[in-house]
Amino acid sequence: MAHYAILDDTNVVVQVITGIDEDELIEGKDPETWYGEFHNAVCKRTSFNTNGNQHLLGGTPFRGNYAGIGYLYDPVEDVFISPSPFPSWTLSTESWTWEAPVPAPTSGVYYWNEDTLEWVIPSDDE
Repeated sequence: MAHYAILDDTNVVVQVITGIDEDELIEGKDPETWYGEFHNAVCKRTSFNTNGNQHLLGGTPFRGNYAGIGYLYDPVEDVFISPSPFPSWTLSTESWTWEAPVPAPTSGVYYWNEDTLEWVIPSDDE
């Protein structure tokens, strides 16, 4: 079983489906081609086990991240990129994930405050 991302005409993921393994054929066509034709859209395989450009089971990472609805497919880098959580965050081209301008604390519960560009401890009334 493999997973496939269906893209709109701007390379944004609009649907993720479960399909046949990538090495099988459907009516003589590879699954990306067949599912793409079926959905009248571009289709790209995505790996459920890839996140942050790392394979969770120790294998080879595939296309940066597991695709989700709203993710962007970058055809030049051949990766899926999640939407940016905040305008101040930058995209790491090593992990293909978004990074805050200030590293997150390693202990405790914090949230990002985009107005002050800092990690903040939630107060009891939040």
